[in-house]
Amino acid sequence: MDLGIADRTAVVTGGGGRIGGEDCRKLAAEGVNVVPLDVDVDGAQEVAEEINETAGGGDALAVECDLTDRAEVSESMDAVRDEFGGVDILVNNAAMVDARNRIANFEDDVWDRDVEINLTGTYNISKEVFPNMCERGWGRVINMSSMAGWQGGFGQFSYSATKAAMMGVGKTMALEGAQAGVTSNIIAPNIVVGEWSGMSPDELRENVDPYFARIAEATPMRALGSEEDVADMITYLSSEQASYVTGQVIGVTGGVDLFSF
Repeated sequence: MDLGIADRTAVVTGGGGRIGGEDCRKLAAEGVNVVPLDVDVDGAQEVAEEINETAGGGDALAVECDLTDRAEVSESMDAVRDEFGGVDILVNNAAMVDARNRIANFEDDVWDRDVEINLTGTYNISKEVFPNMCERGWGRVINMSSMAGWQGGFGQFSYSATKAAMMGVGKTMALEGAQAGVTSNIIAPNIVVGEWSGMSPDELRENVDPYFARIAEATPMRALGSEEDVADMITYLSSEQASYVTGQVIGVTGGVDLFSF
């Protein structure tokens, strides 16, 4: 199916990581020019080189950027505009997810760091890109939330808070872009485990980690997701076929968000 987005340009924050990198590869396969943007420039460059070595897809430009530095965000987007002419698709994927502690023992500097990267970073780049999408009359914004944002996450005080906020951010941009040809949606995935996706709970417990096995047991499909599962949804939401879908929180979860007896 032709998704109608060939020659568009997508910026994927955290584009040098597992999920962001797969987002870039999927979009590039549809002919989209992609910008893996990451503070980890080596990871971003690796993704860009892989895409540029693949015939028949869009081009890739790796960009190093600290999303918490507004001047750097502005300079990075100027470089993208110089290269591709503008940003049509923004995937707000970058986030920190390593903090786990009960609130009584939660570290203040970790809270501040996560809010700055996960939420303020999204604000910084969205403010830089979104108004221009509206002026040009076409755009797609996809904000990466999480099941932790939907349901909370034990010991994930900062991550859950910022991922819940991503839903409000995405819905607000949906309202503001609705009459300007710009859609904004939110994806809330289950745990994404790459090469371990599809393993049974017993296989996860034996070969990977009991923590992942417990989550798989609580998932109706009895398995965890992959980066490809998320990237497929992002690619669809970026397409012309999704032009009437906006302001939605879409779970890529294997059903873990369902109430089951």
